[in-house]
This record gives sequence, C-alpha cells and structure tokens, in this order.
Amino acid sequence: MGWIGSLYRSSVGKKSIMAASGLLLSLFLLTHLLGNSLSFLGREAFNAYAEKLHSVGDLLYIVEAGLLFLFLIHIITGIILYLENLQARPSRYSVSTSEGGRSWGSRTMPYTGVIIFVFIIVHLLNFHFTDKSVPVADLVRGLLSRPPMAFFYIISLLAVALHLSHGVWSLFQSIGFNHDKYNGVLLKGALAFSILVGTVFILIPVLALVSRSFLL
Repeated sequence: MGWIGSLYRSSVGKKSIMAASGLLLSLFLLTHLLGNSLSFLGREAFNAYAEKLHSVGDLLYIVEAGLLFLFLIHIITGIILYLENLQARPSRYSVSTSEGGRSWGSRTMPYTGVIIFVFIIVHLLNFHFTDKSVPVADLVRGLLSRPPMAFFYIISLLAVALHLSHGVWSLFQSIGFNHDKYNGVLLKGALAFSILVGTVFILIPVLALVSRSFLL
C-alpha cells in the first residue's frame, strides 16, 4: 500500500483523493436523490423502492461498507488539507473575490462539512439503525412532520447543497480540467447541480411538514 502513502505525501495526491472520493460520493448522492424522489409519486411507490433496495441482501452491506470507506477517506483527507492550508496561509485574504473559485461554497467548506457529518450520523440513526419492519414512508412521515426535525433536515440539506456548489467545481480543477474558456461553465454547472440536489431533497421535509397528504 506504499502508493497510498506516496499520494498522501503530496498536495496534488491528496487533492486527487478528494476529487475521486468526492466524485463517487456525488454519484451516490445522485442515485439516492433519484430513489428518494419516488416519494413524490406516493406511499406505495416509495415503499416499493425501499423494499426492492433491501431485497438485494448482502450486496447492500457491501455497498454500505464501500460508502463508509469513501466517507472516511473524504473526511480525513479534507481535514488534512484544511490544516495544511491553515499552516500555509495563517492570515485571511484581505480581499475576497470569486476568482479562482472563491465563493460562499469554498469559504464555508469546513463548516458545511461538519454540519454534513452530524447530519449523516442523525440520518443513519433515524433511518438505518431502526426498526426495519416499519414502512419507510411511515418513518419519513413520522419524523419529518415534526417541525424541529424538519428544520434540522432543511438546514442540513442546505449545507449539502452549499458544499456541493464548490466541491463539484473543485473536483474538475483537481483532475486538471482548468481553462478560462470552460471555468465559467463549470462554475455554473456546479451551482446548477447543487441547486437541483438541494431543492429535490429539501422538498421532502417541506412537504412532510406542510402537506397532510404527503406519504399517507
């Protein structure tokens, strides 16, 4: 495993690890988004999706183990890069601009990362480490129809969207896709992707909170 050590000894290597893990996690998030969007089609469609997902048996545990590994790699590498950046640049920028990808997303990456970490733990406790005999539609409805939990999910998902708005753009920069001709398009594309993901996910707690017929 010496090649892993070699990657972690260089800044470029760590950024490549962040890019690769971020890409795979983004693909998972997109897949999760498509599955969760079935909740808009009604209780039966959403429960059928959940039952189909759990019917794959041991394969699901393998995928979950892989996701856990990706999350840990992404988090650990992100912390290392953040600490290295602090050492290399202990003082804040005197001027803040959007050039070079500087944005609200980039400036808040450490904070949104912490919020997402807490959110994942809460989300797993609510939906993964729970009674599997309860239909998922009932779990979602029962949890997100409570205002405190609904607002927690909305704020957390806003943090996910903000994190993605810079993370997706940074992914392309890390793999060397950096050109003045395309950077503007990439920034807009990353923003559009983050808004799409955030909007669809946030609609679920919003509907659970305000609609009496959602998932019933």
